Amino acid sequence: MSENKGVLIVGELLEGKLASITGELLGIGRKLADSLGQNLSAVLIGSGVGDLANEAVALGADKVYVIDNPMFKDYLTDAYVGALEKLVKETNPEIVLLGQTATGRDLGPRLGFRLGTGVTLDCVALAIDPETKLMQKTKPVYGGNALAMYVGEDRPQMATIRVKSMEPLPKDASRKGEVKAFDPALDASKVRGKMVNRVKEEVAGIKLEDAAVVICGGRGMGGPDPFKTVLADLAKMLNGAVGATRPPCDSGWVPTINQIGLTGKIVAPTLYIGIALSGSSQHLAGMTGSKNIVAINKDGEANIFGVSHFGVVGDYKKVLPAFVAKCKELVAK
Repeated sequence: MSENKGVLIVGELLEGKLASITGELLGIGRKLADSLGQNLSAVLIGSGVGDLANEAVALGADKVYVIDNPMFKDYLTDAYVGALEKLVKETNPEIVLLGQTATGRDLGPRLGFRLGTGVTLDCVALAIDPETKLMQKTKPVYGGNALAMYVGEDRPQMATIRVKSMEPLPKDASRKGEVKAFDPALDASKVRGKMVNRVKEEVAGIKLEDAAVVICGGRGMGGPDPFKTVLADLAKMLNGAVGATRPPCDSGWVPTINQIGLTGKIVAPTLYIGIALSGSSQHLAGMTGSKNIVAINKDGEANIFGVSHFGVVGDYKKVLPAFVAKCKELVAK
């Protein structure tokens, strides 16, 4: 029988707050821990992060390890992986989860190597096999055209989860949990990396990955102008953001930071409206987590209709004006 116990998630911070991926990790971590009948722990690493521990408890953690030291003010790979290695070896969790973010992609494989275990990256679903009690890790393969499930017997079982693929739990301020400081006792002189500069991405309006409404255009828009006019106007009216499939970005019609898909951003808005786009597997991999999907395309056989909740077959130049007029009417009520 395995001596490993519990689920540990590696939380991330953003501008002094818990990053949204932390809530998603806590949400799926809670489900896995409950399935195993074990505890859920989180680790928060940074400088001045102690006050965020109670928020992690409110989002589902039973215990929060806080590694709070000026050494961890900026993300430095060797410092973070060294601290996590010591924590995992001391606490011996059954499962370790990280986000499929820039940080998680960097940390996960390095940590897995040091622990002598495998890491399944970019998972979109996790569950516990009721018979073996092993974690079932599901991830897209073949460019998003299929899903594959992986199971491993190494300990700890490790995975990263795709951003926006899991639901966070509602925050419950009445939850009680343990907050424990952890000192990895790293020698700062042994940390080889250093932060020399930080460039912040400037985004006008709502960030695409945070928008509750996403208006996405494809190659069928015909050029850059519709993105700046009709799509931008519709997004502004619905308090949303404009995205694009890969072809408009490759053509220079739209900045690449607006690309949605396997090689772009992952979105899961309440409302996604896809206009004049076919629905390639690469794009679908980035938006099928949307709660309500509306498609407008003149090709009735387009793949996008296969995942849409509502669809209109027609030329967007004819359909969109009526659609916008109806939206204005509803918004005005």
